[in-house]
Amino acid sequence: MAQACCQAHPEMLYDYVPQIGVIVGDLATENDAQRLRAAGATAVQITTGTACHLEADMVAHAASHLDLAHLNLLIIENVGNLVCPAAYDLGETLRVVLLSVTEGEDKPLKYPTVFQSADVVILSKIDIAEAVGFDRDMAISNVRRRAPQAQLFEISARTGFGMDTWLSYLRSRQQRPLVEVGR
Repeated sequence: MAQACCQAHPEMLYDYVPQIGVIVGDLATENDAQRLRAAGATAVQITTGTACHLEADMVAHAASHLDLAHLNLLIIENVGNLVCPAAYDLGETLRVVLLSVTEGEDKPLKYPTVFQSADVVILSKIDIAEAVGFDRDMAISNVRRRAPQAQLFEISARTGFGMDTWLSYLRSRQQRPLVEVGR
């Protein structure tokens, strides 16, 4: 998600949130962090090897490589699946779960734990929903069944659809400072 936002519409993103740091978790490679840096974000990659999720100590170590006092937003992008990350608290202020239209509308029912813990659910790649036969109404119904507490956004990072609303929400949720300088 961070990568899609930073790469597809960096001017829009940085207008809303000028100083972004991203901690990216993947099994292997530095590819995501490199792409984020090229798009203007400060990024640290965590490679987990065989672990299917990030843990708080991994995030704390990665965060020590960022100048948190000068960031408006820190995004922690966990290892990309809907199972393992659900049970791990990383100290986040806002838990965002992505549901790509290519994954199907039944994911909230198949993977309830991650949706039940979500503060926000984003239906992503909404611009190709029709092409992949995505049942939007069914997906929203399933999200509401598993995550009635969650804010729901529909976006396309490629076209920019819904990005203003999502980024306005993110900006409204900003807390300053991220860290107390001198502590």
